[in-house]
Amino acid sequence: MLSELVVLVHAFLDLTPMRSGSVYRRLWFGRAVSGLGGQMTRVAVLFQVWEATGSAVWTGAVGMAQALPLIVFGLFAGAMVDRRDRRLVYLAAISGQAVCSVMLAVQALFLHLPVITVLAIVAVQGCFSAAGAPAARTFLPRLLPPEQLAAGLALTRIGFQGAMLVGPALGGVVLGVWGVGVCYVVDAVTFCAALFGGFGLPAMRPEGAVSRPGLRGVFDGLAFLVREPVVRAVLVTDLAATVLAMPVSLFPLVNAERFGGDPRTFGLFLSAIAVGGVVASVLSGTFTRRARQGVVVLVGATAWGGALTVFAFAPSPWAGFGCLAVAGAADTASVVARSTVVQLNTPDVLLGRVAAAEQIVSQGGPEAGNLRGGLVAAATTGTVALASGGVACVAIVMLIGLATPGLRRFRV
Repeated sequence: MLSELVVLVHAFLDLTPMRSGSVYRRLWFGRAVSGLGGQMTRVAVLFQVWEATGSAVWTGAVGMAQALPLIVFGLFAGAMVDRRDRRLVYLAAISGQAVCSVMLAVQALFLHLPVITVLAIVAVQGCFSAAGAPAARTFLPRLLPPEQLAAGLALTRIGFQGAMLVGPALGGVVLGVWGVGVCYVVDAVTFCAALFGGFGLPAMRPEGAVSRPGLRGVFDGLAFLVREPVVRAVLVTDLAATVLAMPVSLFPLVNAERFGGDPRTFGLFLSAIAVGGVVASVLSGTFTRRARQGVVVLVGATAWGGALTVFAFAPSPWAGFGCLAVAGAADTASVVARSTVVQLNTPDVLLGRVAAAEQIVSQGGPEAGNLRGGLVAAATTGTVALASGGVACVAIVMLIGLATPGLRRFRV
């Protein structure tokens, strides 16, 4: 009975990093709260742009304004992170994002500027995020011992998922009662929590030789990715999962083809992946306490592709929800393990650039995957697009596992 209780306890989220010290707790709290505000702003921007234009093209441009700075400037920002005190870079980036939120609030409440100006402010905010996000990814290896890193990343993940679930709903309520301007004000205020967490950090200067300036520093980071098989393998695994098997763009078509186009079914498709991710985070002790995080990456990515393949042939909406929940859980396990492997296999002096590359993969892969799914579906059907992508994902991940024994054998 006691051994069964221990197994059950170990299955739940490992809170050991929270007990390790106030620095990590403050950082986690600040990022979780500011993430909530960021999700509210995301909803507010989409709503404001739609109200002003009534155009899906313009609402699609919102996503491009957010993602392009990360993709275009990410590696250069990562090289800068590896040259300076990462704590100061993080604080400067958070301050810049807060100023952009204030600008969004002012334009919504008083100025009513054209939509292109709103997108420009969003893009500038994305530029600050391109520097702040890689800096933040370098903190945990300094704050936590290696055996607690996976648990710390799982806690970060559940904070992100909580913001994803609660933020849009809260943003919708605030929009309905007070309007978009108040959403932006709330977001600006939540950055105070992020600053609170950042000011509690110690100095975070890179260890070892400082990154070379400009393109030379970027090329040094790329050269490391080329020659380091374990890090390269986990990033390629993530690309295989997202580029080949990203299902979101196919949900409307699959819903229409197989389930009568019920909008309630479509909404639940979007929620099911997030629900699976939250459940996996709550039960993350099942994989964060495992020493072989490389195996977790491979199993998680394979399960993602397999679950989406089964979803393509699901006989009922409820069976489809179950498949998507499994996919969401597998994705969470794979993402946490991937970040663990990347951070433990990257020298500190290169961590900013590699974190930037990881961010580009995680941002660009899903966008490319949604485009791939739409193109294949246009030529065939939604079912074919989903199933072919899932099968291809499983096959590529298995080949990566076979070709990279260091990833299979990697232990924390």
